[in-house]
Amino acid sequence: MQQIPDPTDAKLRPLPNLIFASRWLQLPLYLGLILAQAVYVFHFWVELVHLIEAAFGNQHALEILVKSIGYVQKDAPPTALNETIIMLVVLGLIDVVMISNLLIMVIVGGYETFVSRLNLDGHPDQPEWLSHVNASVLKVKLGTAIIGISSIHLLKTFINADNYSEKTLLWQTCIHLAFLASALAIAAADRLLHPPQAHGDKH
Repeated sequence: MQQIPDPTDAKLRPLPNLIFASRWLQLPLYLGLILAQAVYVFHFWVELVHLIEAAFGNQHALEILVKSIGYVQKDAPPTALNETIIMLVVLGLIDVVMISNLLIMVIVGGYETFVSRLNLDGHPDQPEWLSHVNASVLKVKLGTAIIGISSIHLLKTFINADNYSEKTLLWQTCIHLAFLASALAIAAADRLLHPPQAHGDKH
């Protein structure tokens, strides 16, 4: 009986092996994104601590928050937290979380797609989307995440619209619509290239 060869035992010639091994050059890039993720975590907690301190009347923390969100009152600087400041700070925190989610998708999905398998099959914490991730799925998910981030930025701008010019508001809206159109185009192209299989096909 002929033994079926194990594909893992196949050896590549030197040049193809070098080209295939070059994928590991991306590893430092993903490690760098992990460090960027750590920076975002630190920034999130700094902003959250300032928000909590300002809620208890710390004027220095309030000044830092007002400066970071670009909130300016025309008559006098705010002396206490108000609904607008809280909303802008919370939106900023949500923005950090969404960018962090985007980083996770790029790190985990990109490594799984372009570098090496993570072998997470059966792991209780395996992300649902990772089970069927590929380059096209990753592009669609990244496009969706970018639209969400752009929406948060646009909402922050509209809430604080008094401190922005009409030109800035118009350009931010146009850029957001461009992101939306790009994501729809990517999703449409992916659907054309990989049409969903009809249910009930006879084999």
